[in-house]
Amino acid sequence: MKFRPFTSALLLSVAAISAAAISGAAVPAVHAAETITVYSSTDPKLDLGSMSVPGGKTRQLNVGIGSGAGRRATDPAMTFWTISDRGANFTCGDVEDVLGVDGKTICGDIKGGRIYPQPDYSPSIYRITLKDDRTFTVDTVLPLRDGQGKPVTGLLNPLTHASTEQPLDLSGKKLEQSADAVDAESIVPLADGTFWVSEENGPSLLHVAADGKILRRIVPQGTEGDFKAAHYPVDGGLPAILAKRFLNRGLESLAITPDGKRLATIIQNPLANPDADTYRGSKNARLWTLDPATLAVTGEYVYTLDDPQSFRLDPSKKQSDPRISEMMGLGADRFLVLERTDGTTKLYEISLAGATDIHGTAWDDVKTSPSLEASKDLAAAKVVPVTKTLRFDSADHPEVPVKIEGLAVTGDGSLLMINDSDFGITGETTRPVILKGSAIAADPAS
Repeated sequence: MKFRPFTSALLLSVAAISAAAISGAAVPAVHAAETITVYSSTDPKLDLGSMSVPGGKTRQLNVGIGSGAGRRATDPAMTFWTISDRGANFTCGDVEDVLGVDGKTICGDIKGGRIYPQPDYSPSIYRITLKDDRTFTVDTVLPLRDGQGKPVTGLLNPLTHASTEQPLDLSGKKLEQSADAVDAESIVPLADGTFWVSEENGPSLLHVAADGKILRRIVPQGTEGDFKAAHYPVDGGLPAILAKRFLNRGLESLAITPDGKRLATIIQNPLANPDADTYRGSKNARLWTLDPATLAVTGEYVYTLDDPQSFRLDPSKKQSDPRISEMMGLGADRFLVLERTDGTTKLYEISLAGATDIHGTAWDDVKTSPSLEASKDLAAAKVVPVTKTLRFDSADHPEVPVKIEGLAVTGDGSLLMINDSDFGITGETTRPVILKGSAIAADPAS
């Protein structure tokens, strides 16, 4: 986790604009009709108290409800379903930034430690309503629960096929990993009252009942054994190659088409296939489409990430900085994809029409060399990626919060964007945004 100060678009340097132009990225003009409305809340349901350590800073914590968002066509026009991730957490390397003390005072010599100030927090589904006075209320809280009705935590899973970390409490005590634990990142509310949820750590997809109970968890094929102690059904229905996800770069996005016939998800960053160095240099992220009734994979496509220098509020030279944090269905083969860095959010309309379906091909075999992620010339590899059309860039809207992670359509066809507040450890709070007058248009829900 990086802690970067917010940079106003008004202070955007000529050098940054030039870098974007050189990289070939579009620098969009602000649509004259675009309007932004930012909402806030003092709802006590979002207050989690404070955290501190001797000799360090005190941080006020709040629930980060904006890891994902969705809305049913039958919901009131400004009512949405959102979801939180695993709770307040940060790495041993972030201790000094967060609490102002040396990380070793908590972590000692532990390698790969991740601190959970409130380890009993349960990732939850929230129903919120935006009001005319630019505030929002939290109407419903549904903690994710196992098959026995017990709330699950956001602690790490005991993974052997994918990379993982050691959870710690604020005193540095080692916490047990849990097969039930979920790092929820995106939510799709279905017409029958249930939800599909994407999950980063496994990575996995979950079918969740209307009351928050986990009905089923789908993990990469061959990794089912890591979840044998889970108190709900687990099956290996996702592609095996997903276990090659880089640490904390799993499935942050999930979408359903307006006709309800197609789910889609994109890996947050290119897979570490065959290794971490490949992940760091690759632009080739994988997108899967699935049957929402069976969750069988129906297609696989390539989404190419932008050059990191094209993110105008925080250009960098690290290809691993851009990532996919959300997507939303616009049509039968059209989706809105949220591609972001720590400081800049871009929204792309993508189309699968004409893109190469690589599902079931050699690209799904980890023995293929060079791998899809290592391929620098997709045309030579006879792979056509999805097409991308830039629809929104937060560099033109300094009022938009950083770390937008949720998208949904309002009742009048406008766009909800909601940020992940990181549970307040960066000093941020949840601030939903309504974007009106954009070129983003979804087909009517069936």
